[in-house]
Amino acid sequence: MEAPPFSIAVSSSSSSSRTVFRSLSSSAHTSSLFFLRNNHYKTRHLKVKSSGKFAVRASLSGDSVVTLLDYGAGNVRSVRNAIRYLGFDIKDVQTPEDILNAKRLIFPGVGAFAPAMDVLNSKGMAEALCSYIENDRPFLGICLGLQLLFESSEENGPVKGLGLIPGVVGRFDSSNGFRVPHIGWNALEISEDSEILDEISNRHVYFVHSYRAMPSDKNKEWISSTCSYGDRFIASVRRGNVHAVQFHPEKSGEVGLSVLRRFLLPKSTVTKKPNEGKASRLAKRVIACLDVRTNDQGDLVVTKGDQYDVREQTEENEVRNLGKPVELAGQYYKDGADEVSFLNITGFRDFPLGDLPMLQVLRYTSENVFVPLTVGGGIRDFKDANGRHYSSLEVASEYFRSGADKISIGSDAVYAAEEYLRTGVKTGKTSLEQISKVYGNQAVVVSIDPRRVYLKSPDDVEFKVIRVTNPGPNGEEYAWYQCTVNGGREGRPIGAYELAKAVEELGAGEILLNCIDCDGQGKGFDTDLVKLISDSVSIPVIASSGAGCPDHFSEVFNKTNASAALAAGIFHRKEVPIQSVKEHLFKEGIEVRR
Repeated sequence: MEAPPFSIAVSSSSSSSRTVFRSLSSSAHTSSLFFLRNNHYKTRHLKVKSSGKFAVRASLSGDSVVTLLDYGAGNVRSVRNAIRYLGFDIKDVQTPEDILNAKRLIFPGVGAFAPAMDVLNSKGMAEALCSYIENDRPFLGICLGLQLLFESSEENGPVKGLGLIPGVVGRFDSSNGFRVPHIGWNALEISEDSEILDEISNRHVYFVHSYRAMPSDKNKEWISSTCSYGDRFIASVRRGNVHAVQFHPEKSGEVGLSVLRRFLLPKSTVTKKPNEGKASRLAKRVIACLDVRTNDQGDLVVTKGDQYDVREQTEENEVRNLGKPVELAGQYYKDGADEVSFLNITGFRDFPLGDLPMLQVLRYTSENVFVPLTVGGGIRDFKDANGRHYSSLEVASEYFRSGADKISIGSDAVYAAEEYLRTGVKTGKTSLEQISKVYGNQAVVVSIDPRRVYLKSPDDVEFKVIRVTNPGPNGEEYAWYQCTVNGGREGRPIGAYELAKAVEELGAGEILLNCIDCDGQGKGFDTDLVKLISDSVSIPVIASSGAGCPDHFSEVFNKTNASAALAAGIFHRKEVPIQSVKEHLFKEGIEVRR
């Protein structure tokens, strides 16, 4: 495996939330993670293969080499895969001199502003980067790689940036009803002299960020495109050979690959004009979910539960097998899924970092799937058989390095929320707080698994109660939604409303809202529940559980403030193609990526 030049290491002492970046070559801690990855559970056989082939590689001449500044935070694997897919080789930055000697440099900034600047300054790379850009050398910054070019950021700050572009990076304003983080596929307003954006043609690109830079008279000469989300913010900049984009081209499908291709091959000509799109605003997302677990033969398969029961109702009682995860994910990407979500419903619960099959699934999938990947299951603090403590941040870091863009936390988030509501204290030690601090809250999804509990009176419980659209079995008009843990097997004394509010405060950037009662039933999403939660938080909410036909998607988008809708079984069983869902939504006047 090709390792990045820098990686995250976390102290396991009482100050475990303090994160430092160290060179892989000198980090015994990080080396131990790679040792565990390569040696633990070595006998486990993984029947999985890459879903496709890379594009024909360019020759190993200097012109085919791209220098990559990877400072070790977040998923940079997808950028690497996209570069290789386009036929280029990669040279990693190890020293400031590598920056100064680069023929073309890509800086895929991921995570939070302050840790990134700390790395650049401590390694002496900030000065080299400024010199490189000031000399009009070919440069492409991505996401945080754009933000760091500005004078400063308000994220955990103020924090001083590289100061190359006038302006301060500030947080989106959620008070006007726009959800923060800005997550999803949005439209660009492109200037005539954009160059690398020439093939976008009114199609959506993928954003995921909580902070943005605003246009001004002082920086207007830099701006090559803007995007509207509450306010008009800077989506990309260009001056000469220097480019930077706030969106993620490596996660924007074929449209995004065209941006990278234009940067890497600036003199190439377009032989076929791309189809003109109709993107005008933030699109509603359609997400394909793959519940992954080992079957009784030890193979990793995609399965689907019926109210969380994944075994067939047969004499053999075998695990329901709906396909191979890498192949299905690749197919859903081709079919137009806006994101792919993996839920590891078994995993190595006692040793998450030994979960080689799931890590391999992420690595193989990210080779040819250029939309966001989310993974959940087993992301928590744990001890191995030798008593060695691993933080949830370390577990998440391994998933990010293997290709995940976002991680989903379930049971651990419930326990954290219960403690927070009991004490009112943010300890900074929960998985939510640790991961969101290093990677940004946009990288953290909380998966909520509630069960509907009917009531005769709204005063029967201390939790948030709603009047339900469809009365209960005994005519009950009210219900609360009790959260569960351990795959829905254990109920907890906290409601979905209370949990959602608490995890937002603790650092969650998105909520995946399931419903045990609707799971596998194909009768539609629980719109009562989705409306309750999406109206109560300012972060995006993904509706899940119950989709059976395209009408269910338009219903949940029309009746609630859900930002996305997720389905599994109807896609796996080929009952409803993803494109059929999108065509239906488009005809209903709902913005989608097409």
